Amino acid sequence: MIRTAAAAESAVGDAPARSAGRLRDRGAADARWRAYVALCKPRVVSLVVFTALVSMCLAAPDAPLSWTVMLAGVLGVTLAAASAAVLNQVADRDIDALMRRTMGRPLPTHRLHLAEALGLAAVLGVAALLVLGLAVNLLTAALALVTLIGYAVVYTRWLKWRTPQNIVLGGAAGAAPALIGWTAATGALAPGALSLFLIVFVWTPAHFWPLAIARRADYAAAGVPMLPLTHGLAFTRGRILAYAVALVPVSLMPCVAGLSGPVYGVGALLLGCEFVRRAAALRRRGGDAAAMALFRYSISYLTMLFALMLMDRWLMALLAILMR
Repeated sequence: MIRTAAAAESAVGDAPARSAGRLRDRGAADARWRAYVALCKPRVVSLVVFTALVSMCLAAPDAPLSWTVMLAGVLGVTLAAASAAVLNQVADRDIDALMRRTMGRPLPTHRLHLAEALGLAAVLGVAALLVLGLAVNLLTAALALVTLIGYAVVYTRWLKWRTPQNIVLGGAAGAAPALIGWTAATGALAPGALSLFLIVFVWTPAHFWPLAIARRADYAAAGVPMLPLTHGLAFTRGRILAYAVALVPVSLMPCVAGLSGPVYGVGALLLGCEFVRRAAALRRRGGDAAAMALFRYSISYLTMLFALMLMDRWLMALLAILMR
């Protein structure tokens, strides 16, 4: 009787410890899950997927896009972009530990091991190629593979360390989802796809160099030859302005290609002029705060630009229906 009572008392006493252990295990599992998600750079991937999705919708204006193809295309691009993001962090794990902007990532903080990151990248990459190759078409899968290699290997492992024009040349990988979205919808490339590609390609230096200015101390510590370090701040600000100015006519190319109408054209012109105004202000004042403000605006710019393309297409389709 005494032993039974003691055992019961011991069980009651152990209950809080078991509960605390379960909470710790759950917290560790949640932290691990968040680390895997962080490896995939979800904010960057979301913008990549959005540009590909808009490209899909613009590519086949006369034939409704199959929901199966659209969903498979979006899933495939998401998986491929996430795989590229993981491989980028694997390749940059040493310099990420030296930079304030990136030292909190999962690999520098040892929240995940290298083998786990490589395994995740492999699973995502293979899944992306299978989805695109089997459910979309082989051309789209091939473009995704070339883009994955271009970003994770050619840019991250080679271009980044060889030339201060790294982000210009590497911008082709960032612009490729516009081509991938187009081929997902049509199975072929066309001049309209090139106009979308060029928008992202020209936008990339004007988007990234302001961040490079504001975080130049990080890149100096890591030994990465970014343009502000090799050519100075004044030169870099001038190049940002030049690309912002070039982006205005390039952003109007979808109108020339017949992809978009006046709603997009006017909106693109206004957004581009604001980009140029901010880039000119950065060139005059040149502070890190202005650089970061331009960097943030550039993200909003591209999002709004592609959203305008989609809105314009829907309005044109609605107008065509009303005029029948």
